[in-house]
Amino acid sequence: RPVPIPVYAEMSSVNPVFLLPAALEARAEALGAGFVGSLTMGAGQFCTNPGLVLGIDGPALDRFVTAATDAMAGAASQVMLTPGIHQAYTSGVARWASAPALTQVAHGQEAAGPTCGQAALFTMTGKDFIADPSHAEEVFGAASLLVRCADLDEMAAVTALLEGQLTATLHLDDGDTDLAKKLLPTLERLAGRILANGWPTGVEVTDAQVHGGPFPSTSDGRSTSVGALAIDRFLRPVAYQDLPAALLPVDLQDGTTGIPRRVDGKPTL
Repeated sequence: RPVPIPVYAEMSSVNPVFLLPAALEARAEALGAGFVGSLTMGAGQFCTNPGLVLGIDGPALDRFVTAATDAMAGAASQVMLTPGIHQAYTSGVARWASAPALTQVAHGQEAAGPTCGQAALFTMTGKDFIADPSHAEEVFGAASLLVRCADLDEMAAVTALLEGQLTATLHLDDGDTDLAKKLLPTLERLAGRILANGWPTGVEVTDAQVHGGPFPSTSDGRSTSVGALAIDRFLRPVAYQDLPAALLPVDLQDGTTGIPRRVDGKPTL
């Protein structure tokens, strides 16, 4: 094109969910059921779908898996957007199923039609993930990977290997504050939206919303496609140097009041 169009592409995001120990101990069953509800919404075809879960291995995580397994067993298959998307999904699930480091622990109801996606949950150890982080590549649809970390240090090590994401979710209680503080600097560099005790599939249009993130979640993580700040994609700055007042926009003229401005480097109203 004579005048190129800026590209703001959403490409790949697994939107990691962190099940911190105190929260997991307190409400593993509710978290398992809520996770499956978020994962299977719209056949898992939301860009904010929770495709990766991290937790500390132990009885509480086992309770989460049991609850997720029970919930997923009742999840009906759903028609996917196109035959091509369905084929890519089934190929991705098959790739996970054939990986020696991964184990399938749950699945949804059998596909009810030729382009219906069957939900799936796989698990692997944190050690195996660190050895091959490519397992975190997105399988677009209602499939998710649970990484069983040996301890908090291993969870931090797994987190450090993740690519850019649209969202990162922390499920935490008061006892998890110190761990959350340890993870937060990494998550701030990793994701465009960090949320606590919720699920990422809901994206509300608000002034503070950010729907974007570092590569490969988007091609340009410096802006958002949702919320008031999205207008920045359609704007560019213009400087007026030494123009007479009569030629300046009204908002830049000296007599204008009632709006926040910066004059000679000082904020004014």
